[in-house]
Amino acid sequence: MRTTRFPRITLAVVGAVALPLALSACSSNDSKKDDSKADKPSAAATKSNAMDTSKPFGPGCATVPKNGAGSFNGMAKDPVATAASNNPALSTLVTAVKKAGLVDTLNNAKNITVFAPTNDAFNKIPKAQLDKVLNDKAMLTKILTYHVVGQKLTPKMLENGSYPTLEKSKLTTSGSGVSYKVNNASNVVCGNVPTANATVYIVDSVLMPK
Repeated sequence: MRTTRFPRITLAVVGAVALPLALSACSSNDSKKDDSKADKPSAAATKSNAMDTSKPFGPGCATVPKNGAGSFNGMAKDPVATAASNNPALSTLVTAVKKAGLVDTLNNAKNITVFAPTNDAFNKIPKAQLDKVLNDKAMLTKILTYHVVGQKLTPKMLENGSYPTLEKSKLTTSGSGVSYKVNNASNVVCGNVPTANATVYIVDSVLMPK
């Protein structure tokens, strides 16, 4: 009986065909793995976003409305006193500004920085004392103008600064990253908020001139 022998080259051809297919399958799997990793932001990227001071930052920013005139986009279109009047967390400050007759002064100023105390900041002051200040226009004006610096301050400029205020005395700033203090006492809870004519830093304590 005659035995048929297959040429050895047949096995070689099969092997040559199988190898590229195997490599292609491996390449496809590796690509899927790489793609799945690419979809997930790295810890470094997440930390970088949390430290981004090019836009409003800080825990207090969560209380700012997402839409409408009181949102960041809405406030950016209005001069500072008007912008503040649309933010519910700044209603006491707005009342004080109106009582002092400073609405037009603030709205017409150019390139200023306002350190804006929240309602909770005013609530730290005993009610009797706060009522007295609110009804003393000269004292109220002195306090409010102490919260205004005649230039726009970037977060970087707050790291170790001393700036003259419209009240004519100075306030100091310190900190880094997204954590800053004014006069080493009042914390910036929402910083670098843009309005049409000012940069606003919302703070958790009322600043008192010496």
